[in-house]
Amino acid sequence: MDAHAYPVTRTDAEWRERLTPEQYYIMRQHGTERPGSCALLHETREGTFACAGCDTPLFGSTLKFESGTGWPSFNDPLPGSVETTIDRSHGMVREEVHCATCGSHLGHVFPDGPPPTGLRYCINGVALDFQPK
Repeated sequence: MDAHAYPVTRTDAEWRERLTPEQYYIMRQHGTERPGSCALLHETREGTFACAGCDTPLFGSTLKFESGTGWPSFNDPLPGSVETTIDRSHGMVREEVHCATCGSHLGHVFPDGPPPTGLRYCINGVALDFQPK
């Protein structure tokens, strides 16, 4: 993680205790889950998708859409819930999305989504907890 101070901070040991090994790899080491592997990809109930690392509400279900990519996709996050940075890994330049509260890696945002925003927040499902309404 970078030197940015987040409202929720934990030691590496605390993160490893709180998260599954897959969540730790994705959220703390900037990994990616296998496409189509998360049950939240098919979640259609009304509710909120929250950060699995700190429980911060991130995305409302009304802006979730099927992108065909194999990852949960959203038009827009809840206000102030995520931050972005430039990711130059893997020979690409992408915009990384991370939780504004704990800094955990969530996924990436791309400019190829549907209206109203034209954005596609492509999020690793294991980085999310679904809270039904």
